[in-house]
Amino acid sequence: MIKTLQRKFIVTAMIAVSVLLLALLGAINVFSAVSSAADSQRLLGQLASFEDFGPAIRPELREDQEKGVFRRSPDENDRMSALTFSVCFDGEDQLRSLSLDRIATVDETQAEALGRQALESGRNEGRLENYRYRIVQPAPDSRTVVFLDVSGQQRSLLRLAVLSLLGGVLAWLAMLLLVSLLSRRAIRPIAENMQRQRQFVTDAGHELKTPLAIILANTEALELRQGESKYSQNIRAQVQRLTGLTQNLLTLARADEASAPSSDSIVDLSGLCSDQLEMFRAPAELRGLGLEAQIAPEVSVRGDGGQLGQLLSILLDNAVKYCSEGGGIALELSGGDRPLLRLSNSVSGEEIDTERIFDRFYRRDESRSRQTGGFGIGLSAARAIARAYGAELTAECAEGRICFSLRFPIRK
Repeated sequence: MIKTLQRKFIVTAMIAVSVLLLALLGAINVFSAVSSAADSQRLLGQLASFEDFGPAIRPELREDQEKGVFRRSPDENDRMSALTFSVCFDGEDQLRSLSLDRIATVDETQAEALGRQALESGRNEGRLENYRYRIVQPAPDSRTVVFLDVSGQQRSLLRLAVLSLLGGVLAWLAMLLLVSLLSRRAIRPIAENMQRQRQFVTDAGHELKTPLAIILANTEALELRQGESKYSQNIRAQVQRLTGLTQNLLTLARADEASAPSSDSIVDLSGLCSDQLEMFRAPAELRGLGLEAQIAPEVSVRGDGGQLGQLLSILLDNAVKYCSEGGGIALELSGGDRPLLRLSNSVSGEEIDTERIFDRFYRRDESRSRQTGGFGIGLSAARAIARAYGAELTAECAEGRICFSLRFPIRK
């Protein structure tokens, strides 16, 4: 239980850390990409506002330039260092001139092809390959396409993304190590409280056994002297009820304390089901209940025969107690890699909440539970035993029958 709680704490903490890292690093990369695109657009806009794109151009700096870390207007150095070229077409889209002085990786043929693609796109600005472009019309009979090489920005953004990914992974692993080291200290108060509760239940259960045994012995002695009466019968019934309750509480406490079964021997599950079924055949017949069984032979699992027998006893006892009058009980055991036990019985009345029935001290019908001697913790104890073996105990209710399914883990 403590290890399960510790794992849940680690998983929850790491989910929170993962979400935080993804949000933080994602926001940084998105902001960088948006800022880079905005800078390129502003620089391209200023380049497109000049008629000459040769290296000798030195436009006057604007006095109203925006300055800042995240947003600023390109200055003269930015314009002079930009890798840019332009393609000018006449009114009939025939090539008029090229300006390739400020870029070395583009020849005339490639520049003309890119210019025509920009014109054919139908947009005044956009992106082609590694270039951003803007179309300007310096004269009524001509159009000029201005290109800006943004491959350097792309490499910077890619470098930032890779560094962010590596940094995020290293930070995640560091947080995992830190959370794992601190998880035991974080859940220590809860673990100590749970340990005290389990210890209290265990001690109280053992302390109750002696007075209950004495009361039962004195009741039997009184019946030998004065004969059986309704008072002695009531005492005996309540003692048996308390004895059963104490036994179930101890079962729950032991199941919570143990993260693994106390024994890992091979258990003949087929034989165990047959033996338990015979023990409950007489009580079922007394209530007029039909009892059917389909048990596959030679089905075995690893575990403790006593605990598995107790689990089957709880399920069969629950079926006999709460089966509707004149109904039937069916037990089916199948083998394979994952043995499956299914125990169903007919029920009457309203729909059953198949999840809440495993809650401790939950009883669907209080009056009937008291008449049948139920405590509301038997199924909870059964699920605790099943979980100790890595098995899955579930319930489903349909068409007037409730079916409990016990699926064991894959046999190794």
